[in-house]
Amino acid sequence: MDPRLSARGGPASGGRGDDNHMLMRKELEKQEDQLLASYASKSGASLGRMHKEEEHPYRTRFQRDRDRIIHSRAFRRLEYKTQVFVNHEGDYYRTRLTHTLEVAQIARTTAKVLRLNEDLAEAISLAHDLGHTPFGHSGQDVMNALMKDFGGFEHNRQSLRVVTLLEERYPHFSGLNLTYEVLEGITKHSTQYDMPDGSIFKREGYPSLEAQICNLADEIAYNNHDVDDGLKSGMLELVDLAKIKLWDLNFKKVKKLYPKALPGVLISQTVRFLINFLVSDLINETTKNIQKKKIKSIEDVREKGKGCVSFSAEVRKMNVELKRFLFTHLYKHFRVLRMADKAERIMRDLFYAYQKNMQIIPPHFLSTYEHLKEPKERIICDYIAGMTDRFALDEYKKLFDPHERV
Repeated sequence: MDPRLSARGGPASGGRGDDNHMLMRKELEKQEDQLLASYASKSGASLGRMHKEEEHPYRTRFQRDRDRIIHSRAFRRLEYKTQVFVNHEGDYYRTRLTHTLEVAQIARTTAKVLRLNEDLAEAISLAHDLGHTPFGHSGQDVMNALMKDFGGFEHNRQSLRVVTLLEERYPHFSGLNLTYEVLEGITKHSTQYDMPDGSIFKREGYPSLEAQICNLADEIAYNNHDVDDGLKSGMLELVDLAKIKLWDLNFKKVKKLYPKALPGVLISQTVRFLINFLVSDLINETTKNIQKKKIKSIEDVREKGKGCVSFSAEVRKMNVELKRFLFTHLYKHFRVLRMADKAERIMRDLFYAYQKNMQIIPPHFLSTYEHLKEPKERIICDYIAGMTDRFALDEYKKLFDPHERV
């Protein structure tokens, strides 16, 4: 007889199970109070949601937010949205979805070690790029230029729009009705701010430490996977990276440990070492900052938490050097610029075609706005921003190739 089944009142005991053996939400909230730091965000103390809902029996508020994000349409679309390389460039490059998962993994690890709320950090990480356009950052720049006379475009604000308005999954409200803390984290502010839409945000001050962790986890993830993808694509060379202190420091450690390893293994291990190096420095420096600033509560974070989650000065300097290298050698590489140029033409042509004739946008999408007073340019922006790279390319062919079926 399996003792695990017996202990749970399952088949071995012939019983139906005992509620006393179930880990319920109230118990999880109690565990947070006991195990998390005094300045961590506690799910039981959440400022709540825009629309009141009955609490779930065995999931905390932040766990529920995480699950809602994962099940959203916008999250699924991330699979076919560009990180650096357009989807059809190759199967091995990161997409916006794999990037998001890497950010969430780094954020969870960091939050757990610092005794912060890893569920909140994960939820913010999973949602942080939901508003990104197709074709990566070049797509965002194009959309911002197209929308300059209509309120502009910024992907963090669009992510907030996605989860508060555009997702349609519930009968009594638009959006996902996420908690205040997740919505705040999605905006990714790191300075004192007066948040947009006072009906949603009630507090001024600095964001939670969990939100701040997501900002740095995002940076750690994209710097390292862009190096990895850049090397795989042949756009970056090891001989050039050897001049970058942060890379060279960790590459030499790996080379010393595994002198006979194949080049691909050396690169993978260096990326692994580099992530660990940055996360470890982040944890150590943040711990020092918390002590130095005498952070004891959430209120202390709000009042004096500016830049509390950070790298050490030396590592920050090395990280800036790596970012500049990537900007010059990868993001400005002629192949990436050609992809960006193509993306700009596609997005501009789509935008102007829809602006000229809104009726060519599918009716089911336009129906979302029947009760809203939105300018047509914002509706078009929402439609294009929600596209995957693949959908945008197909839509372009349908509208401009006379031989393509519509």
